[in-house]
Amino acid sequence: MDIKKLKESRKVEFKSSFGKEVIISLVAFANTRGGKVILGVDDKGKATGIEMGPETEQKYLNEIKTSTYPQLLPHSDIYNVDGKTVLVLEINEYPVKPVAYKNRYYKRVKNSNHMLSLEEIVDLRQQSLDTSFDAHIVDEDLSCLDTSLMEKFTEQVNSKGRITLLDDMVTNMTKLKFIKSGKSTLAGMLLFGNHGYSIHIGRFKAEDTIIDDLLIKAPLLTALEEAMIFIKKHINLSYEFDGSLKRKEVWQYPLDVIREFLLNAVVHRDYKHSTDIVIKIFDNRIIFSNPGILFGNLTLKDLEKDDYVSSIRNKLLAEAFYLTGDIEKYGTGFIRIRKQLNELKTATYKISEIGDFFRVALLDIRSSDLGKDPVNGFIDPVKEFSDVEKDVENITYDVEKDVEKDVEKKFNLSKNQILILKSIQKNKNITQESLSELVGITLRNIQNNMIKLKEKGVLKRIGPDKGGYWKVLVNLSETDIKNNELK
Repeated sequence: MDIKKLKESRKVEFKSSFGKEVIISLVAFANTRGGKVILGVDDKGKATGIEMGPETEQKYLNEIKTSTYPQLLPHSDIYNVDGKTVLVLEINEYPVKPVAYKNRYYKRVKNSNHMLSLEEIVDLRQQSLDTSFDAHIVDEDLSCLDTSLMEKFTEQVNSKGRITLLDDMVTNMTKLKFIKSGKSTLAGMLLFGNHGYSIHIGRFKAEDTIIDDLLIKAPLLTALEEAMIFIKKHINLSYEFDGSLKRKEVWQYPLDVIREFLLNAVVHRDYKHSTDIVIKIFDNRIIFSNPGILFGNLTLKDLEKDDYVSSIRNKLLAEAFYLTGDIEKYGTGFIRIRKQLNELKTATYKISEIGDFFRVALLDIRSSDLGKDPVNGFIDPVKEFSDVEKDVENITYDVEKDVEKDVEKKFNLSKNQILILKSIQKNKNITQESLSELVGITLRNIQNNMIKLKEKGVLKRIGPDKGGYWKVLVNLSETDIKNNELK
């Protein structure tokens, strides 16, 4: 190993000496994809060396072992670099996760270590045990499941031929793990019952101008079809004639691509969150947002490759839609989407993670609304969307820097708190879940910020929790902000 050529990265950490930060890095590597800590090297990669006595190496390994759970036993090697002694501690991704250092859990993100949230700890544990959140049993008996939907599902599965289901419905659902111990699992409830999760779709003319909207609360098998009908209603449809008697429908976006993004949202969303899946349809784009960033070690860059390995949060849902033929093969959705869009050359997409949400934007690259570059013709739609996305996240809130400083000084408000207030001004009945999606922070952070805003005297609850509304007690109009007249 040529240590001189290494740089700090997702799998490499430099440390000048041994200490708790070394063990934390090893724990983070074990919870992610493995890595190595190199002792006796400074942040720039220059060998500074460490003192190594006859028992030093074993002492370090014992300290790592006794302060981690499950106990880590890294591989160790001693190197001589420019006359300096360097110790390399290397650990593979651990099969039983999460690993803790003194009851604290860490993961590796780029070239730094981050403490895991409670939800991330649960996710890692589920991955380690090869289980998924949708497999847990809900406190409902089988009467809550729609028999006609289960029969329709069985027919569709048998028609695809990937497996053959029998006539006995309970046996079928038990075989697929939608039923356990005589009760429905979450997956069974999501597919065939009234589960309480929603898909909220809106047609927008502008960020603050909604033309039509639909809140879908239905079993997923039905909800997908209702969502597709609404989207088709609000995107452009034209016709082509190839000389035959039958005309050809040409949709603004390929319907297969839209359905793939819809499936991605319902199959991979994090059902520990009650926040809605939100779909916004504009003239030149559709934005799909669902709770839950990418699962496991999967990254946004991985999704742009054709050889990425899928990491599935809800395995039973994925299996259900695979059996019905909606999902062709695990981990191939984005590959098929890229191939289809590259062939058509009429649309593209952008993926991002904002707060606790995964977001996909489907962009019409033919739209004149994207604007023109006088030198190069049409602006890159992905770059154009980045600007639009920034506007969406700020909810068309445009504050000059000097005024922002005045606001922070006068009321000690953070940018997230200002966004919360602006959102409430637009809709006094807005829910905390919707605020979480709009601002891009967790529901708990929204609740904590709203408590602080009430304590500062700038926000008040009028009426009871149910039936009441929020009132902003300061003037946040654009005119007043620009004139430094915030009251």
